[in-house]
Amino acid sequence: MKYIELNTFLNISGVASSGGGAKQLIRSEAVKVNGEIETRNKRKLVAGDKVVVGGKELVVEEEVCQKEK
Repeated sequence: MKYIELNTFLNISGVASSGGGAKQLIRSEAVKVNGEIETRNKRKLVAGDKVVVGGKELVVEEEVCQKEK
């Protein structure tokens, strides 16, 4: 199954300027995945998942997902 980790997704989406910034956002409970607050940095996202940060909604596209190793 193809997926991308939440902290990586926030970083490549430009929501966070670094991996550390992404982790801080997640730990501060400022990130929702599919309508629920998410506090796990390595949460696996799949195509179609909706991520909301600061009122901005992002949808995970299949192109950013990678095959599970």
